[in-house]
Amino acid sequence: MNVPNIITLTRIALVPVFMLFMFYAGAAGDGAAAMNWRFAALTVFAAAGSTDRLDGYLARKLNQVTAFGKIIDPLADKLLVLAALICFIREDTVAVWVAVTVLTREFIISSLRVVAVSEGVVLAADLSGKIKTAVQILSICAILTPWYMFEFWRGVYLCTLASWVIAFAALWSGADYLVRHRALFKTTM
Repeated sequence: MNVPNIITLTRIALVPVFMLFMFYAGAAGDGAAAMNWRFAALTVFAAAGSTDRLDGYLARKLNQVTAFGKIIDPLADKLLVLAALICFIREDTVAVWVAVTVLTREFIISSLRVVAVSEGVVLAADLSGKIKTAVQILSICAILTPWYMFEFWRGVYLCTLASWVIAFAALWSGADYLVRHRALFKTTM
């Protein structure tokens, strides 16, 4: 087990910690305790999200890119983002359709990866997937911050705008991934 993979597994381990803090934030109701738990959740989420760049950088710099890392890194990102969306749905901050859009994209792309593996190809995260993950992590951090409560433009709230950005990033990167790897469909059908 190399350092980049340990960092990726740490990101996965932080998912339940984040969810626990979000649960406590919701259970605390309104007030200082809720804000403290939410800030703790934001801190854990931001720390976990920042490891996405770190593990990839170290894997390339230390020449420790592995097939396991290529598979587990995108999975860790999915778990982190979907955990946040589930928490937001629970507190009625994000609409269900956003999570369904993201989840649908992830199932489709994961299925494509399974097809690729059956053909002896490991599909690592590509640029559009990395941009999608970065945009989603930043958008989720924006939703987690206290300023999401303030109206800023004709009734649109920051959390609503961030939700749309999360869904758009999923759709855009999913379409890009499918178009670029369409040859896999032709060889397996």
